[in-house]
Amino acid sequence: METSYYKNPKPSWLMRQFWKISGADRYILERSTYSDQIKYTCMGGIILATGFMAALAGGYAFYTIFAPKGDAIDDIKTIALSGHYDPTDIPTAILATVFGLIWGAVIFNIDRFIVTSTGKGDGTEAITMQELKSAIPRIIMGTIIAFTISKPVEIRMFKSEIDAQLYQTQLEAQKQYEIKTRKNFEDRIKDLDKEDAGIQSRIDGYMAIIHTKDSLWNIETSKGQGGRGEGEGPMALSYKAERDRVENEMQQFTALNKSKIQDIQQRRANMNAELAVALKKNKTVSAGLDGLLERIELSHQLAPGISMFITLLFMAIELTPIFFKMMLIKGPYDYLEENIKDLVKAQNGIEIQHDYYQDKDGLERDLVIHHEVERMTSMKGRVIEAQKELNEYIIECWKAKQKDHIDANLDAYVTTIMGDNLTDHTAQPRGDGEEPIIIAE
Repeated sequence: METSYYKNPKPSWLMRQFWKISGADRYILERSTYSDQIKYTCMGGIILATGFMAALAGGYAFYTIFAPKGDAIDDIKTIALSGHYDPTDIPTAILATVFGLIWGAVIFNIDRFIVTSTGKGDGTEAITMQELKSAIPRIIMGTIIAFTISKPVEIRMFKSEIDAQLYQTQLEAQKQYEIKTRKNFEDRIKDLDKEDAGIQSRIDGYMAIIHTKDSLWNIETSKGQGGRGEGEGPMALSYKAERDRVENEMQQFTALNKSKIQDIQQRRANMNAELAVALKKNKTVSAGLDGLLERIELSHQLAPGISMFITLLFMAIELTPIFFKMMLIKGPYDYLEENIKDLVKAQNGIEIQHDYYQDKDGLERDLVIHHEVERMTSMKGRVIEAQKELNEYIIECWKAKQKDHIDANLDAYVTTIMGDNLTDHTAQPRGDGEEPIIIAE
């Protein structure tokens, strides 16, 4: 705007883009004051910043959720040994970038809609209760968006502390998993031992008898026993025979139960192999704790005050444009915008009488009159009425014409009854193809 008393500085391309983001009308702003231009530039900057932070937070949250999981201790060891740590999974990072851009665009458009749909209130700095009630849905949506943005940022800010705490949590979980796994397999192995106990006790009994007979045989064959010389006597031979008999029974018993013993041994070996595999899986299970939910909970435990402060900060950023618009004092831009809107309405035949009536809740309502609609409705009604009159006139003329035709050709339209039979003396009417009119005597 340039006049003899005021000249606005020429807005830059970047300033005009911020106007577009905030939903302001460039045509009106270029003719308004510089203060109004700055207001909507700042508002557009806040909306853009919110969308940018949402893109970063959404991308990081996506990567945290879908990135390959590992133990936090591995990260700490890598940093300690190499001095740096870059475990980025490239495919997941690409997908996270795409998701972050989409998420940022969604939040950007939601914010833009919330801000542009928020009215200017009563044009004063005070926020009235009615304005606050009207803004409650937008405040709720803005609060939800602030929470979704702040949480990924929190876990990234406290990543080192979270990793250290997560390492302890994973170790404790892995230990508990290992205890439970071993107990589960120990119970199953004990069942096998009970099954094997009957067979093994019989074999141990045979072995004890054999050992006893061998000891007695050694004593009987030793020199000087009973004043005899060295060698086998009758008692030694009986011990040997008894020992051979028991050994033969043990071999027969072992042969009969060989398949059962092998089956028990094989099952025990399989259980030991399953136990080794299960213990290896425990590490994978504990690594699964490295998720978004676990990190958010740890961030709340480590720094609840700071976590709340960050959330409030994002809420302030997200809700500032809403409260800002309710606190705006009307300026030249607002009056120019209202003037243009009224001109557009007047040009299209729309009249609004403000606070014309009260609804059932006692609220003042506007009366909206659509003059162009009323004009077209009235014109259409008159055309329909004229068509009805013309149609009636046409029918009357047609009736008069048909009457004249009947007067001239009466016999052609008469049917007589002779006896019990109906004799049709009518000829086909000669009147423009109409259906015949039949009169019965």
